[in-house]
Amino acid sequence: MTFSGFSFICWRLTEIMTLIPIVGMTAYFVHAYTELNSLTPNAILIMFIVSVLAAAWATGTLFLYTRAKHSAKFVAFIDLVFVGAFIGAVYELRGVGNATCKNNAFVRDNFYPQLGVLTLPISPNHWYHINKTCNMLKACFALGIMNCIFFFFTFVLALLVHRHYDKRDKVVVKRETTHVSRHHSRRSRSPRHSHHSSRRTSNYV
Repeated sequence: MTFSGFSFICWRLTEIMTLIPIVGMTAYFVHAYTELNSLTPNAILIMFIVSVLAAAWATGTLFLYTRAKHSAKFVAFIDLVFVGAFIGAVYELRGVGNATCKNNAFVRDNFYPQLGVLTLPISPNHWYHINKTCNMLKACFALGIMNCIFFFFTFVLALLVHRHYDKRDKVVVKRETTHVSRHHSRRSRSPRHSHHSSRRTSNYV
């Protein structure tokens, strides 16, 4: 395994480890809004969808690396798509970036009203906890930024893997072509050699 391939696997594991918390926390909010019979805000829903798809993609390409490395160019393209997707998800959730999550200060933040029904002080299943909600959203925001960087790294590494195996395939094809051409040239020379030898034999006779 090449250094770029090993690095690709390491960064894939890092992506999965950071995506699992995002999926868990955003799923918590999606479930909360579902229980309260309300629509999930776009900022949370987009992050949830992107993180779920990214986690599935990262896991699939990790376990199928032996096959994926031969289509590394396609893998690099999808990783670049996820870079853009996470940038969009982080942009939608940017309002919580500067929020204060202590002493219920989140209530006075501009992002707070966007949570809709989850901000009600009384809910059937007691989903609402101001500081907990703020901390979880802020963690999703931070992990989303990290995955923008991580998927850019794997995008570059996938291109390096593609470059390595593309060069190796070209070398193999070149060697096979050279071997076939040499074998063909030897076969083409053999009739002339036998013709000259037969002429020599007839002269001696």
